[in-house]
Amino acid sequence: MEAETLAAAQQMDFSLLAQFLRATLTVKIVMLSLIAASLWSWAIIVAKFIAYRRATKETSMFEDAFWSGQPLDQLYDRVSANPRSASEKVFAAGMSEWRKSHRSDGGMLAGTSARIERAMNVALDKSAEQLNAGLTFLATVGSISPFVGLFGTVWGIKGAFEEIAAQQSTNLAVVAPGIAEALLATAMGLLAAIPAVIFYNKLSTDADKISSEWEAFTDEFSLILSRQIDGPGN
Repeated sequence: MEAETLAAAQQMDFSLLAQFLRATLTVKIVMLSLIAASLWSWAIIVAKFIAYRRATKETSMFEDAFWSGQPLDQLYDRVSANPRSASEKVFAAGMSEWRKSHRSDGGMLAGTSARIERAMNVALDKSAEQLNAGLTFLATVGSISPFVGLFGTVWGIKGAFEEIAAQQSTNLAVVAPGIAEALLATAMGLLAAIPAVIFYNKLSTDADKISSEWEAFTDEFSLILSRQIDGPGN
């Protein structure tokens, strides 16, 4: 009897594809959901690495131009048509409001500083929101994927026990396939969650660093414009 059971178990296909095809509909849905979440997570991760590298490069290039000593009006005329980095957008927003706040007699309208700061903060907030877009999905995948996989495992084990009851047998050939399929769901949940958590932490740190550089530039540029508004005597 044991020899027959062992032979039947050896004849079974335990490849990932075979286990997926043998799984119940509910477990298949769980696995497909985890695969889709994992693929989308990797797409976000790759896109974010590219976007962050580009943002860092563009910010560095613009700040080099900003601090090079060239007139700000010339720099604004050059970048205002198509600002790329967040620093350029903040600069363009501030300079645009600066130009709009001049009176015909050469003076400045009341509340100019507050309007310039508000315009730059709006541009900064939009860029920061875009910078962090997609990270919430990574955090969600990292937190719930193990539980989704566990649900698939519990459901698969339930099916395995139902098969045991139907076959009136607890031999290896009856138990092993259901247990293997059930545990595959947990493994897939962990495979989706672990990279999502690791890269969420990495990308969040990078996003905070880039945002801090943008905020520092915003404060410095706001201070420069504030001095211009107050005049050399103040």
